[in-house]
Amino acid sequence: MSEVLEQLSTYIREARGNLVSAAEIAYGELNLTTDRDNIVELLTFLRDDPQGGFVSFIDVSGVDWPQRPERFDVVYHLLSPKRNVRLRVKLSVAEDVSVPSVTGVYKGADWFEREIWDLYGVPFSGHPDMRRIVTDYGFQGHPLRKDFPVTGFVEVRYDDQLKRVVYEPVELRQEFRNFDFTSPWEGTDYVLPGDEKAQ
Repeated sequence: MSEVLEQLSTYIREARGNLVSAAEIAYGELNLTTDRDNIVELLTFLRDDPQGGFVSFIDVSGVDWPQRPERFDVVYHLLSPKRNVRLRVKLSVAEDVSVPSVTGVYKGADWFEREIWDLYGVPFSGHPDMRRIVTDYGFQGHPLRKDFPVTGFVEVRYDDQLKRVVYEPVELRQEFRNFDFTSPWEGTDYVLPGDEKAQ
């Protein structure tokens, strides 16, 4: 398989080397690195070229690296049924910088791009319907960012007096902040089943 991937990597770099900044084989897949200006042209080439035939769009996902200037990676996964080969295409993008939508190349990218927008906050320019898809419409922030607070910003509860769901700012109780990190099973006066084996 690695020989097939090596040949494919060489072919792509010779045919469209201007669209690919790096190519490597890792974990049995060919990984291509590009930039946001070339993503649509590169994916179109990979889909339409007879040597590639990557007609099956698996998914697109995001990765957050808060310490980098280009904080987010957008990673596309493709499959060529003709060659039975998987391909990963990766690009980096800074916060609040949009990535061109590839829904014109792969219609299946629609919901995946919406999911990345919702969970990471990476916008996709040219997307036909850039709305939240996982979180609520009134949700603040993007929950898969590494700097998003574990508790979120608002909490939801049903108010019996108002007879409706209300949103309130998160209020952390002091008990939530103080942890003793001891097991609730330690310190009992009796031996729990199985503990006798630990002696």
